[in-house]
Amino acid sequence: MEIIVHHKISDLYKTLNLDFENEIDFTILSIPNIHPQIPFKSPILKADYFSFILTIDGSGVYYLDDNKFPFDSRTIYFTNPGHIKSYELDESKDAYIITLTETFLREYVHSEIYAEFPFLLAEIVPPEKLHQNNFEEFTILYKQMLNEFNKNSEYKNKILGNLFLVLLLKIKEKFWSNYNPIEEGNRNSQIVKSFKQLLESEFKKVMEREQNDSKLQVQYFAEKLNLHPNYLNSVIKSKTGRTVNDWISKRTLSAAKILLMSSSYSSKEIAYKLGFSEPTHFSRFFKKHTQLSPNTYRKSNKL
Repeated sequence: MEIIVHHKISDLYKTLNLDFENEIDFTILSIPNIHPQIPFKSPILKADYFSFILTIDGSGVYYLDDNKFPFDSRTIYFTNPGHIKSYELDESKDAYIITLTETFLREYVHSEIYAEFPFLLAEIVPPEKLHQNNFEEFTILYKQMLNEFNKNSEYKNKILGNLFLVLLLKIKEKFWSNYNPIEEGNRNSQIVKSFKQLLESEFKKVMEREQNDSKLQVQYFAEKLNLHPNYLNSVIKSKTGRTVNDWISKRTLSAAKILLMSSSYSSKEIAYKLGFSEPTHFSRFFKKHTQLSPNTYRKSNKL
């Protein structure tokens, strides 16, 4: 199984033989126009953007990691960055797809997008069947956005951002008002699980090597997980209550204590082993978290 890893919306549309000359942060397109040949089976993607799909008249199935979700007419669903996903269309007479980046969300929708709409970080999103009144509201919004997207107004992104804000408020009101990210983080967040596993495996390597050449920072873990650093940090913070840097610092401190208590490495050697560029940086870090210098801690706790 070949997984196509995308980081940009333009990459997605290139695989669908649609050409956008410039990099884009927001699109809305008619799915029948994208896929005139039905049935259709998409590539398997791992993308760094959001997709919001409204099916007015059609049916198919989408796959998200290990989950399979059939959908039909009058349904809405969204997918967010970092998941392995694909879709199949059996029928597609009237449907729309919005793709947008976190940058667009923060700049034109809401500066604290995940605080206002935490459900955007939900990882398992089954399609929602819309009642007639809701269905008409969502259809009007999508068609308004498509109309604005096809204009050349200097206020285009601001208008689209405000219309999309209304869409998110409607989705929150109808389906996600009680979403608790901490509950998902504790139970079934694949991103949290993958991050914790990667954190442990990287620190296992650190303990086994003489010197650490990897910079164990947010950027490093985001690249390993094919996620934008801001998005990874938002997911981890919202679903565990701690930032990525908090997790890294806690694991670094734990490794430092073990090495000071049970190894013959000098404080300087431990500093380089844990990825600090200077021993003084390690000493400051250790003292900040323990109120003791590395050498004082070693003398007090030598096994």
